[in-house]
Amino acid sequence: MNTSTISRSMLLLLFMLFAVTVFQSCENEKQNPNIVVILVDDMGYGDPGCYNANSKIPTPVIDRLAEEGMRFTDAHSTGPLCHPSRYGLMTGQYPFRTDISVWRTQATIKEDQVTLASQLGSAGYRTAMVGKWHLGFNEEGYDKPLPGGPVDRGFDSYFGIRASTDIPPYFYIRDDRAVEPPVDSIEASSSEGWSPIQGAFWRAGGIAPGLELKDVLPRFTEEAVSVIETHSGGEGPDQPLFLYLAYPAPHTPWLPTGEFEGASGAGMYGDFMAMVDANIGQVLAALEKAGMDENTLVIFSSDNGPVWYDTDMERFGHDATGGLRGMKGDAWEAGHRMPFIVRWPGEVEPGSESHRTICFTDVLATAAELTCTELPEGAGQDSYSFYPELTGNAAGNPARPPIVMRSANGTMMIRSGDWKLIKGLGSGGFSKPGRVEPGPGDPAGQLYNLAKDRGEQNNLYLEQEKIVEQLALEMRKIVDGKN
Repeated sequence: MNTSTISRSMLLLLFMLFAVTVFQSCENEKQNPNIVVILVDDMGYGDPGCYNANSKIPTPVIDRLAEEGMRFTDAHSTGPLCHPSRYGLMTGQYPFRTDISVWRTQATIKEDQVTLASQLGSAGYRTAMVGKWHLGFNEEGYDKPLPGGPVDRGFDSYFGIRASTDIPPYFYIRDDRAVEPPVDSIEASSSEGWSPIQGAFWRAGGIAPGLELKDVLPRFTEEAVSVIETHSGGEGPDQPLFLYLAYPAPHTPWLPTGEFEGASGAGMYGDFMAMVDANIGQVLAALEKAGMDENTLVIFSSDNGPVWYDTDMERFGHDATGGLRGMKGDAWEAGHRMPFIVRWPGEVEPGSESHRTICFTDVLATAAELTCTELPEGAGQDSYSFYPELTGNAAGNPARPPIVMRSANGTMMIRSGDWKLIKGLGSGGFSKPGRVEPGPGDPAGQLYNLAKDRGEQNNLYLEQEKIVEQLALEMRKIVDGKN
């Protein structure tokens, strides 16, 4: 028997042992837990106190989640902007595989595409979404149905808004219809003392009669609490609930209500983030009141990094990026490395920490393994389960394959183990300069060893040519779908 045959035999044996283990765990499974995914918007890695002991923002609710669950230190969105990160979370597929730019007038998720909601629906879950969709509807006028949104992509119910609260038109959507079309108009707003895209910033455009942008965050909390109360009150006590709560905050406009003004040491932004934290607390309290908290897996994260400049850091002494380089939109770490917390009483060890590299795409495969369901062929192409990490069986779980993503200006990057390659110079996004043309003798891109240089200060591109070549090859394979 040659070496190749022995290797194949060993792989087959390992696969069979793994399959038996999975089968046994599914045979002896408890009732599937409720699942609540809370995604905030434009929050930085260094904003919650559980990720930054020197944070100037009080986040007692998020910090308590970390105390009661597992805190991931190396979790990444699928892009450093709102819609790419949400696409990856919902589909388990990297957003560069489709044209997500059509979201303004068209649905970005295909009609037959498996989503996190449809997968959990097939496992018997009631599925509800509240909040910011930002993945497009097939629009033919706001007085007509809006197909292609959440209720056509796996959710049983939806209440929310089409995009951010600084992108008009502004109106609420119930399932696939505007609650009231945006027939009124609102003038643009900005805040003195901040950059043009910070503060109480929003764009001029259409707005529904009576809608106040300051009311959107608390309104979504009310809706989420209502979903929990309705579910626990008899709509399906034996049916698990999947609730996806996508807050459009602390994304601009920063609109803290009176009780939160001055609550932080980080200005309007910090005050608004403190308000977000308190609203999350109301949702968790609703789970506890309904008697659902002990059988609910809660995932908390942010879609991308903050809009927080060096001048803001100097002014307030608050590092929203937690020592990472860059900000929202960037290929640098602060654009896409996110706080990521999982609480699951009785399953996830309280106060635990994981340094495993994970990506938003991985939530789909994790949900499938958790519920003992199989993903259909072709679904979740870029999704790899981290379920063993949650249940204390991480030792036998192989490292995740490389993560590939595109920055705000189209710069590609790959993360493989400790190494990160950026195919260009500059931030790739909102930090200036976004793009730099290499001069004579300059490197064509950026290579960092994140184990030794998490702040991405020492570019090893010219010193590690073989690693650059290897990562570039791995990137091409993944982009071409050959991973």
